[in-house]
Parts: sequence; structure tokens; C-alpha cells
Amino acid sequence: MPAWGALLLLWAAAEATTDCPAACTCQALETMGLWVDCGSRGLTALPALPVHTRHLLLANNSLRSVPPGAFDHLPQLQTLDISQNPWHCDCSLTYLRLWLEDHTPDALLHVRCASPRLATRRPLGQLTGYELGNCGWRRRESWDYPSVWWDVALAVLAVLGLALLAGLLCTATDPLG
Repeated sequence: MPAWGALLLLWAAAEATTDCPAACTCQALETMGLWVDCGSRGLTALPALPVHTRHLLLANNSLRSVPPGAFDHLPQLQTLDISQNPWHCDCSLTYLRLWLEDHTPDALLHVRCASPRLATRRPLGQLTGYELGNCGWRRRESWDYPSVWWDVALAVLAVLGLALLAGLLCTATDPLG
């Protein structure tokens, strides 16, 4: 490889690691991308991650949740280790669960819940939507649907119409008699 090619690779590697979060260490990979190690740093929230992150280690921290969209800006992300964190497995982890299902489904068995009580010590991948909570959504009661009220209004109108028809028939005189 010519000297200018080696310099270009060194420059690209140095440039890529300049975005490394202060709490983490970053290493440029030969195949482009970064190895970002944020493991065992006592993190309680995700740091701003470099866009070229390919391997991300977040194991053994104090992470309880992941904000929606946290990994969407990391198109090269291939490896994500988020084990050994006290995950609060409620609806706030729905994004993480769906991301893992799409990218690394095996990791769902290594993400263990620390809370709430219903999910404690269970793998995130084994929880149902009910066990993750309802996220403020509520199932509508059958009487809560607008179509039910339309049905009731139509039934009332039908009864009134029949009552009027019956009244008219009762008061009608026999024209032939």
C-alpha cells in the first residue's frame, strides 16, 4: 500500500475516534467503523454515540431504559452487549425489544429485568406485551366506541318510528265503513 493510502487510513481512524464519548474508549476497526467500549463505567444513561459505531459494549452499567430511536442513527451497528444492567422492563423498553428482535434476537435472552416485580429476573424476550405494561394506552370499552352510540340512536329512532306508525294506525278511521 502506498504511503498516502496508509496516511489516509490513519487519518480516517483518528477522525472517527474524535466523536468518542468521554466515558467510553473507542478503537477504529480495520474494516471501517468503531469498537466503542462503554462497559463497566457506571452509566445511568446512554452517551451520545458516534455514527460509525459497529460494536457497542454497554454491559455492567446502571442502565434502566433506552430512549426510543437511540440506535437508529447507527446503521453499521452489528454487535450490542447490554447485559448486566438493572433494566426496568416496562413499556419504555419496547423500542429496545423491537430493535433487538430485528438485529440480534439472541440478545433478548441475555437482557434480564431488574424491575418491576412482575418481570424481575426474567429475560426481556420472554415478556408479553401485557407484562411490559400498557404505556398509557387503554383498551376501549365496548360502549366507548362511537359506532355503539350510532347503533343506540338508530334503535331509538326505529322504536319511535314504530310507535308513531302504531299510533297512526290506531287513530285511522275506516274510509270504507
